[in-house]
Amino acid sequence: MATSRLRKLGNYLRPHWRIVLLGTIALLIVNGLGVYIPLLIRDSIDQLQGEFSFTQLSRSAIWLLVLSAIMWCFRMFSRTSIFGVGRQVEFSLKQRIFQHLLTIEPGYFANNTAGDLINRATSDVDNIRRLVGFAVLSFINIIFAYTFTLPVMLKINVRLTLLAISVYPVMLITVQLFSGKLRRYQEEVQVKLSELSELIQEDMSGMALIRIYAQENQEREAFRQKNQQLLDANLKLARTRNFLFPVIEGISYISLLILLWQGTGAIADNLITIGDFIALVLFVERLVFPTALLGFTITTYQQGEVSIDRVESITQAEPKIKNNANAIILPLGDIQGEITARNLTYTYPGTNTPALYDLNFTVKTGETLAIVGSIGSGKSTLANAIPRLLNIEAGALFLDGCDVTKLDVATLRKAIAYVPQDSFLFSTTIKNNIRYGEPLIETDEVIQAAKQAQIHPEILNFPQEYETLVGERGITLSGGQRQRTSLARALLVEAKVLILDDALSSVDNETATRILNSLSDSNEQKTVIFISHQLSAAASCDRILVMDQGKIVQQGTHETLVQETGLYQSLWQQHQLEEVLN
Repeated sequence: MATSRLRKLGNYLRPHWRIVLLGTIALLIVNGLGVYIPLLIRDSIDQLQGEFSFTQLSRSAIWLLVLSAIMWCFRMFSRTSIFGVGRQVEFSLKQRIFQHLLTIEPGYFANNTAGDLINRATSDVDNIRRLVGFAVLSFINIIFAYTFTLPVMLKINVRLTLLAISVYPVMLITVQLFSGKLRRYQEEVQVKLSELSELIQEDMSGMALIRIYAQENQEREAFRQKNQQLLDANLKLARTRNFLFPVIEGISYISLLILLWQGTGAIADNLITIGDFIALVLFVERLVFPTALLGFTITTYQQGEVSIDRVESITQAEPKIKNNANAIILPLGDIQGEITARNLTYTYPGTNTPALYDLNFTVKTGETLAIVGSIGSGKSTLANAIPRLLNIEAGALFLDGCDVTKLDVATLRKAIAYVPQDSFLFSTTIKNNIRYGEPLIETDEVIQAAKQAQIHPEILNFPQEYETLVGERGITLSGGQRQRTSLARALLVEAKVLILDDALSSVDNETATRILNSLSDSNEQKTVIFISHQLSAAASCDRILVMDQGKIVQQGTHETLVQETGLYQSLWQQHQLEEVLN
């Protein structure tokens, strides 16, 4: 697993290897100068023990100032370049996650909540940015610091050097003992943060329902519990860090105390000069910061490890619905819009009972077909199967005689306009929502589609007409207005097949019938599949399929079906009774 994460980290850095290399070279120069400057100070101090020369001292001071300025410039370059790579990786990962999510079938989002996905695309990606920026810079700096500094210290005095660094193994063991706990606590923080994000996302979407049922106190308590769990997880992580880091820093400073204790005796015994002692003190001081920083670096690495797993779980999710190697691309102008089902059967993953069983039917070009039936009879499953929103078997559904599983997915979905019952609108103007499928279309065509969807007169009553903002998910519109706006959006695209999955449920029967009649009278000759419980509107369609428990139990015109003893007759009689009662 650790090897896999390192490989992923390498993949993140590979496109930016030149910048990382330049930053590494700059860091190499910084550490080289960091070793040279204490030696220069040593030589200057030792020279002062002989004959004092103000000129020589001034030259040494100026040279130290120049070297320090050069070292500062290279250090800034190394930091900005490697930190900049972290930002580039962050940008690339967010693009990759979003583009990958666009290829995933809708069923994936039923099993993975929006709040968790958003948290992974933001908080977890931010942790990876720190890993490939701060952590990489720190690790390289630690390696260079020890590689350059220790040999020089050993050359000055082996005994003092070994005594000074003797406490570092204790520090590394301490870090190792706490690393597993840090990783578990960090993972717990990420999970609790995702749960809190999910709750916020859900409550923001259902705020009206919360108010209607006066559940503000319940939701407030639910948020308090999730927030408390996140606080507890953060406190556990913070307590572990706040205990570990001072311990690491304290251990690292013990080496300085040992050097001060033993160094004075070495000077007295003429084993080292005063300049050597000052150089050793500066070298030990130089190692204190990267050594103390090791704890923070380990934590950042632990966070990044957790986040790599969480982000990669998204990007490694294979789309179940994708093009075959030799996918057929049909010119949109040649598509006629005939839909055929041959022994169509579909079972949802994790269930044993087929939602669709052995369906056989044909919808001719330009025909308006109504599909009716009781709740749970498989109507919406059929609607989702036609544009391949479900992973159906090959040889079951055909568009103009072509197996839909062999068609290019983009071609198939451009040929089919699908309006679900839950009409989603974006937080923009009515005009932009209607022309979402054709963003550059002219306003006149937008108006024509709105007229056909029977929404145009109501749009003219809005303050800004077609420039009126609809709010999040179209909250400022009524249910019927949202559905007809979504219908106008579907009518505007050049699709030969139009599927209405109970998309007029919030519209009265008379308006729904007018809409269907306008579609039938249109010159475009769309093939319309109208799924509905509104039998008055369904009765005006060319043909009706009656479904029950995933099967087609009856089919024909309204006139023939209403005379037959069966489910449709029962549904029609129930509909008439409801009309009388209303």
